[in-house]
Amino acid sequence: MRPLKRILIVGGGSAGWMAAALLSKLFRGLYEITLIESDAIGIIGVGEATIPAIKKYNELLDLDENEFMQRTQGTFKLGIQFNDWDRLGDSYIHGFGVIGRDLGWLRAHHYWLQANQRGAAPDFADMSINTAAALENRFMRAEPKMAESPLGHIGHAFHFDAALYVRYLRGRAEAAGVTRLEGKVEGVALDPEDGFVRSVTLESGQVVEADLFIDCSGFRGLITEQALKTGYEDWSRWLPCDRAIALPCPRVEPMTPYTRATARPAGWQWRIPLQHRTGNGHVYSSQYMDDAEAERILVENLDGPPLAEPNRIRFVTGKRKKVWNRNCVALGLASGFLEPLESTSIHLVQSILIRLIRLLPDAGFDEATTAEFNRQTDFEYERIRDFIILHYKATRRDDTAFWRYCRDMEVPETLQRKMDLWMANGRIFREDEELFAEESWIQVFLGQGMVPRGYDPMVGLRPDAEVDAFLGNITGVIRKCVDRMPDHAAYVQKVCPAGPPN
Repeated sequence: MRPLKRILIVGGGSAGWMAAALLSKLFRGLYEITLIESDAIGIIGVGEATIPAIKKYNELLDLDENEFMQRTQGTFKLGIQFNDWDRLGDSYIHGFGVIGRDLGWLRAHHYWLQANQRGAAPDFADMSINTAAALENRFMRAEPKMAESPLGHIGHAFHFDAALYVRYLRGRAEAAGVTRLEGKVEGVALDPEDGFVRSVTLESGQVVEADLFIDCSGFRGLITEQALKTGYEDWSRWLPCDRAIALPCPRVEPMTPYTRATARPAGWQWRIPLQHRTGNGHVYSSQYMDDAEAERILVENLDGPPLAEPNRIRFVTGKRKKVWNRNCVALGLASGFLEPLESTSIHLVQSILIRLIRLLPDAGFDEATTAEFNRQTDFEYERIRDFIILHYKATRRDDTAFWRYCRDMEVPETLQRKMDLWMANGRIFREDEELFAEESWIQVFLGQGMVPRGYDPMVGLRPDAEVDAFLGNITGVIRKCVDRMPDHAAYVQKVCPAGPPN
């Protein structure tokens, strides 16, 4: 074994500084860690919304959650509201919490499906404390001591300012010993014998050598693509959006504890509430809408006047054919791009980092280790891809050519299998360690009109009256718990007020 000595992170932004902060925290000086970035290259900064998995990253960094929220102008997030996705006028929330409780060995949704066929089912949003609370703009953290109550099972994530997040992580990383080099990389040197990366050269002429390279250079993939020619899997036939415009506007009341995703004629618009402003963006397909029309739709649907010039982004949905190639691991936009519909961008950075730490190589870079890393990463990317595709495929909209294409397109076999199984009897099973749990799939399936033909036959063991009482108890208890929860804005003001941005 020849141990690693030097790790070089090429590029800053959220991905670069997340890597620098976590590796410096966990490795505690074991390796020399350097990050190269240029002040002349801006960050895209669309990753302002997260999912609950980010709490694992925060725990590994020993972050104080209230301080983290204050430093990043953060708000809390119970889920994502989807408007107009199945049909115009429809709305549902994909919440992060559990759905009701089990009865016997069956999930609560099977009993709901049976009651729904009889016309006796409650609003499905009332079956989860996350969705019921979100709709009333209420929030509190879960109470761990109340394991028998819905208040013990509130799942939450965060909205935050991406630029402030980068600044916050940079401070922690540099305090932990990370060296930052200012400058643009203009050359990458490969070993002529094995093709491994040996060094990068800055515009100043400085040569920086390392054993392990982490490419955080964005879409261009300075090392992984331009130097190593890794290749890219294009998924745009399933996810045809290829443009985005980001634009902030003033904060308005109420401060919603959820992200909003509103379907538009050729894509969708995001709304992310922060303490000091609201983040907005329009993701769309240039094949079905021109840039001027996309910007007009975005501006006309803001809560207030724009606070900055539009940030225009071009992308191709997909991933690198190998996220780990030779001695280079691609991270963030350099590894691939899945549109932020389910707020997975920050998660994929975190997930790849943790996977790298679990499979940390020595300087020999054993091929079995690299292959296992890529297998796990491919699986995660593909299953997240499938979940996002579902939002487009499961639609009854036919008002535009874009939505007709999405409704009629063929989807990956892995997704079609899930859809077929669900439509038969309402069954969904989480595979291996895929990101989205069964509750997530259930909410999107039902929210977008995919009501199964049947339900688990074991529901028939219970008389209708018992099923109705069971569902009524769930919604009644959740109603009492939501009534106890404070207003989201008031909760933020109490525990983590940020004040004016610096």
